[in-house]
Amino acid sequence: MAPSPLLQESPEEDLGAVREEGASEPSLTPKGARALAAKTLARRRACRRVDRTVAELVQFLLLKDRKKSPITRSEMVKYVIGDLKDLFPEIIARAAEHLRYVFGFELKQLDRKHHTYILINKLKPIEHEEEALGGDGPRLGLLMMILGLIYMKGNSAREAQVWAMLRRLGVRPSKYHFLFGYPKRLIMEDFVQLRYLNYRRVPHTNPPECEFSWGPRSNLETSKMKVLGFVAKLHKKEPQHWPVQYREALADEADRARAGASVRARASTHLW
Repeated sequence: MAPSPLLQESPEEDLGAVREEGASEPSLTPKGARALAAKTLARRRACRRVDRTVAELVQFLLLKDRKKSPITRSEMVKYVIGDLKDLFPEIIARAAEHLRYVFGFELKQLDRKHHTYILINKLKPIEHEEEALGGDGPRLGLLMMILGLIYMKGNSAREAQVWAMLRRLGVRPSKYHFLFGYPKRLIMEDFVQLRYLNYRRVPHTNPPECEFSWGPRSNLETSKMKVLGFVAKLHKKEPQHWPVQYREALADEADRARAGASVRARASTHLW
């Protein structure tokens, strides 16, 4: 199964993973180089098309669920998937992952013979995080997506990168969404004002640019390791796949453990 495209800026970008371009490629003739470039471009276009189809299918399933009627495979193929029907198993599996982890819905097959599906609102896109980050499965999923993007981008993400990620989800930042309301307003007025996110202007940028980083409340209520685990689930990989982020998350866990031990030690001293 292909990885989730939601936190990536291109289908070929593997966040945080260091790769030496062309390290193992043999020398090519000009004709061979052109053929390889054309093949790579075609593969990227195909990946982008599948990514768009996954995002469109997620939105289609969410809209159909509002009517609370079963959704058939034939409807999905007719209205969304089209000539990519041979990739239906991959597309539906990726859509199901996004529905679960981002929006808090589980896609269930009702009837294998007639290929009908329904969505079940689980309201728990990731384990143990809902209470800590304020509940509301779909909004929590969106917040976790943004926290993941920030972490994988080196602990800050430009505003334009966040809006681009929303569009890859099939969500327009300034357009009303039945799960999020107005997403840009949700982020700027709720996530920022509640201190889940910091928002600041980037110095020395012309035209001016702004960026997001984790707010103090996110640092208190979740951790880098939990967010990395969330990203890993979306990409169908283990957290160790991103060694830089994994080492940073391990160091963060160790710091938290030491801080907790220090607090417990002081509390124990006061008891006596």
